[in-house]
Amino acid sequence: MSGAPDKWRPSLGLVIFAVLATVAVLPLVGLFFFRLYDNQLIRQTQAELIAQSRVLATIYAQEVTARLDSGLTLGAEVPPNVLPDPGDQVTPIRPALDLTANDLLRRRPDAQPAPKPAQPAYVEIGARLTPIIRETQKVTLAGFRILDPQGVVIAGRQEVGQSLAHIEEVADALHGQYRATLRNRVPDKPPPPIYSFSRGLGVHVFSAMPVIVNNRVAGVIYTTRTPSNIFDHLYQERAKFVLAGLAVILGTIAIGLVFSRTITLPMRELIDRAARIGRGDREAFRPLRHYGTREFAQLSHSFLGMAEQLARRSDYIATFSAHLTHELKSPLTSIKGAAELLQDSVQGKSEDLTPAEQKTFIANILSDTQRLEAMAQRLRELARAESLPQNERTELAPVIADLRSRFPESSIEASGSLDRAIGMSGEKALIVLSHLADNAVRHKAGTIRLEAVDARTTLLLTVSNDGEPISAPNRDRIFDAFFTTRRDQGGTGMGLAIARAVMASHGGSIRLKPTDDGAAFELQFPVA
Repeated sequence: MSGAPDKWRPSLGLVIFAVLATVAVLPLVGLFFFRLYDNQLIRQTQAELIAQSRVLATIYAQEVTARLDSGLTLGAEVPPNVLPDPGDQVTPIRPALDLTANDLLRRRPDAQPAPKPAQPAYVEIGARLTPIIRETQKVTLAGFRILDPQGVVIAGRQEVGQSLAHIEEVADALHGQYRATLRNRVPDKPPPPIYSFSRGLGVHVFSAMPVIVNNRVAGVIYTTRTPSNIFDHLYQERAKFVLAGLAVILGTIAIGLVFSRTITLPMRELIDRAARIGRGDREAFRPLRHYGTREFAQLSHSFLGMAEQLARRSDYIATFSAHLTHELKSPLTSIKGAAELLQDSVQGKSEDLTPAEQKTFIANILSDTQRLEAMAQRLRELARAESLPQNERTELAPVIADLRSRFPESSIEASGSLDRAIGMSGEKALIVLSHLADNAVRHKAGTIRLEAVDARTTLLLTVSNDGEPISAPNRDRIFDAFFTTRRDQGGTGMGLAIARAVMASHGGSIRLKPTDDGAAFELQFPVA
C-alpha cells in the first residue's frame, strides 16, 4: 500500500498558532467592523437630545400658556392615540435609532422661505429662549432650532424666519408625534482615512420634540448632534483598552501553553515512541510521561498496547516458525533416509534388504507420514482457533454429547450450568474439550469429569481426570507449542497450545489447577 502523497501539510503547532492569533485579533476586528458600538453611541446621543429637548419643551409650553389670553394661535390638534394616558405617572421616550435597520436618511433638506411670518408672540418667546439654547449649546455641542406651530424657526443660530415644515421628522412633530432620524452628514473637512471604518462621524442625529399645550401643538424643539466617534472614545479610554489588550494577549498565551501541554507535547512524544518502536526499541513500550487529555491517554494506551501485542505476535511467529521447522525436520529426515535406502536396494546400489527390514522402513515412513498429517491437522485447528469470532454462541450440553460420541470408551461425567450459552461456536468448544480429553486418555484416565458454574458474565468449566498426574517440572511448559512427553507415540505437543489459543481468541482463558490426583483444568468461557 502506498503512503500518503508527499505534499505540504501544516503542523499542529502552526494550526494552534493560527487559531490563537485569530482569537486574539477578533476583538480588534469587531471594533472596526461591528456596528453595535456605533449604535450604542448613536442611541446615547438620541437620549441626550430627548432630555435636553424635553426641558426646553417644558419652558416653551409655560411661555405659550402665559400668552394664550393675548390671542396666540396654536397648531394642529393632537390625535388621541398620540396623547399619553393621563393616568400614567411617567411617559418615557426610549431611543430606538438603529444603523443596521436602514434608518439612515439622506442629508437634511435646506430651509425654505416661510409662507407667512411667525406671530409676534412666538417671535418674543423665541427671543426669550435664545440665551438659554446658546448657553446649553456651549456645553452639549448640540444644535437647537425652536419652531412655531407652522414650522417657522423662531430661535436658533441660523435659519431664523425660515420654514422647516417640509422635513419628515418636523412634519411628524407638527402633528404631535415625536420623531428622530439619522441623516448623512457632510463634515467641514475630510476625516482621516482610519475614520472611514466608523459610521459615527458621517451621520447626524435629528430629534423633533413636539410642544403640546391644551392637546394642540404649540411648537417643536428641533435638535441635532453628531454622535461621539468610536475612535475618539477609544482614545479617551485608551488606558482601559490597553489593559484589555494585555488581558487578551495573556489569555492567548495561557491558552497556547495549555494547548502545548495537553496536545502538542503528548503527540510529539507519541510520534517519537512510534519511531523507536519501528526501530525495535523495546523500552518504547513504557507509558508516556504526560498524557495531556483523556483522549490522548486512551489513544496512547491503545497504540502502545497494539504495538506491544504486535511485537509479541512477531516474537511468537518467529519462535513458532523455529519450532515448526525443527518438528518437521525429524520426520522428513526419517522419511527421506528410509526412502533412499529402499531406492538403493531396488536399484542394486546396496545389498538387498530383507523383507523384515523393508517392512520396518515402510512402517517408519507411514508412522512419520501420520505424524506429519497430525501436525498439519493441528496447524489447521490452530489457524481456526486464532480467527476472530463472528457472533458465535452455543451451549455446553450438545458439545459434551459430541465429546462422548468421540470418546466412547471413556467415562465422561458432566454437571452444573450446561444449558448456559457461551460466546463460542460448538465446533471450537469441541476442539478445546477434545484436546483435554485426548490428553487424559493418553495418560491412562478412566473418568473425565466436567463441572460448569455460572459466574454471571462468564461460565467456569472445570475439566478433571483420574489419569497420570503432571510432574512439577512440566507444569509451566504444558501450554507451550510442540512441548510433549509422548513424541515417540506420535504426540505433536500442540493440543494444549491450540486449546489456549481458542480460549484467548474468544476472550476466555484456560489454566492448570493444582490437584493431588490426575490433572484438572479451569476454563473460563465468555457468556453469549
